[in-house]
Amino acid sequence: MSDETVVFTISEEDLEEHKRLDSFLAKRFPDLSRSLIKKLFKDEHIQSGAKLELKKMPALGTEISFKMPVANPVDIEPQDIPLEILFEDEHLIIINKAAGMVVHPAAGNPDGTLVNAILHHCPDLKGIGNEKRPGIVHRLDKGTSGVMVIAKTQKCHEGLVELFSTHDIDRLYEAIALGARISPQKTLESEIGRSPNNRLKMSTKVKVGKRALTHMKVLKFFDHFSHVELKLETGRTHQIRVHLSELLNAPILNDPLYGRKNDEKKFFNSTMKSLLKDYEHPFLHAKFLGFIHPITKEKLEFETKAPQIFQDILESLHNDAK
Repeated sequence: MSDETVVFTISEEDLEEHKRLDSFLAKRFPDLSRSLIKKLFKDEHIQSGAKLELKKMPALGTEISFKMPVANPVDIEPQDIPLEILFEDEHLIIINKAAGMVVHPAAGNPDGTLVNAILHHCPDLKGIGNEKRPGIVHRLDKGTSGVMVIAKTQKCHEGLVELFSTHDIDRLYEAIALGARISPQKTLESEIGRSPNNRLKMSTKVKVGKRALTHMKVLKFFDHFSHVELKLETGRTHQIRVHLSELLNAPILNDPLYGRKNDEKKFFNSTMKSLLKDYEHPFLHAKFLGFIHPITKEKLEFETKAPQIFQDILESLHNDAK
């Protein structure tokens, strides 16, 4: 691995939200596991003029230099990882991605990804599309569950890329968001670009960005949360998470990057406290994907239920509302 150095300064907001340096780093760099952060700290990849301890937050204004590992190009190893396959033919495969599964190898996640699993299931996939992301035509964030399509041939790959680029794909998501005083239905539109304050985040507050359009409607209001459905017109990085957080002030429940952990905790019932104690992923699920098959021209539509923990949280909120 080569290294990329990131320098940042501890702010008042950082100190309000975090008691430990390791939890702060895990949120700021969500693609890195806690165990990898611990190893990088031990190997002196995380440095400062002040003394640092993972179990304590540094003082306000402390400057930290983080030599982040960047994966060098390597041959991707097929791995026998279970997949929930919804449909497959000679051209493409549709899967229901689990929350927590990274789509392709990257720094901090060299293996155990969807691509590793797909290469085991489809050994001929190498060389289809991008060599580092064979077969991949779109992606879901690590913490997002739901329907994905992967190309098995170059011709199908090119056809799917065209469908996504012309927005001729129907995509529906559902999420649990913090906030019960939002519009029942609203179209969210903005420019989205890399946040000037945090390279891992996207933002609508940028001078130059790409147009992003999300249609949102509330499925159910609760006392302090809302169950929402979202239709994507565009597919920008973190689009739904950014739009809900910045345009509606209603971040997704348990979102480690855009959420407001301290605020949402105030409204947890006993079930939520128990279920969310060790759960690290945002409550965002890609529930529907529909498109015209690029080769056969058949109309394909796939819909999946949200993960059980998502359904359990919704049930607990329904019970509170009775």
